Amino acid sequence: MAAATPLPMLHNLGSINLDHVYRVPHLVTPGETLASHAYAVGLGGKGANQSLALARAGGRVCHWGRLGRRDAWARETLADAGVDISHISLVDAPSGHAIIQVDDAGENAIILYPGANHGFDGTTLETLCDAIRPGDWLLVQNECNGLAELLALAAERQIRVAFNPAPMTDAVGELPLAACRLLFVNRTEAAGLAGLPVETPSDALLDALAIRLPDCELVLTLGAEGAWYQAGGERRHQPALKVSAVDTTGAGDTFIGYYLAALQRGATVPDCLAQATAAAALAVQRPGAAAGIPTADEVARFLSEESP
Repeated sequence: MAAATPLPMLHNLGSINLDHVYRVPHLVTPGETLASHAYAVGLGGKGANQSLALARAGGRVCHWGRLGRRDAWARETLADAGVDISHISLVDAPSGHAIIQVDDAGENAIILYPGANHGFDGTTLETLCDAIRPGDWLLVQNECNGLAELLALAAERQIRVAFNPAPMTDAVGELPLAACRLLFVNRTEAAGLAGLPVETPSDALLDALAIRLPDCELVLTLGAEGAWYQAGGERRHQPALKVSAVDTTGAGDTFIGYYLAALQRGATVPDCLAQATAAAALAVQRPGAAAGIPTADEVARFLSEESP
């Protein structure tokens, strides 16, 4: 029998952070000192989380990243999950890290220090882009530097780009977003890109983004309100699954990883949305970002239980 054709590779230029997670009764207010009733350190960063989710979903992913030498264990954690770590450099600089509060309702607040994630230069980006083959995807978030140059390189080389502009900043609006094939945004990010208040109804956000980025597929994630897919004249809604949230940290990253893994396999948009929504629903029921990402088998069982 002929060997199966391998899936296209997804290359993820993504942050690798150490997450310092504090469980608190409520999110700290200005001037307040609040005791934490639990503390843990683990692998995080939107880039690393999305690579982990892709790998656990059965996707094929190569992570491009930078990590402080003393934190090499984080690279091995990615490798153990099935991520290609051949382009993760150990450097003489502090790793990126995040201070995360998670309250008793499962909501979170995060302080981020970029560290080694902001050490990419133009030569490195060009070398990394040389590794991309026809049919591959490039995934980026907004926790590494060099995005404008990277998106320009992708446009020149006709590389398919999926972009998650998180955390949202004013600088995102100045990026060459027309280079993106697929955009993942939550309500805050969508409102920022559209130049509208965050309270704007989802259909108005989608209308505004369709005008600004007419050639880009869009996935708008809205937590308990589900998710929307938009491309050209097509618009499709995926309802959320009703679960009790323990920790929402990393739920969006889980959604993105599972959506892209399904897309790699050639799944339809409805199936991509269903897989991603189920994975995110499982993730919010567990503490931790990376630790909360489910496996493909867990998602399959969950979907079978949810089916009527």
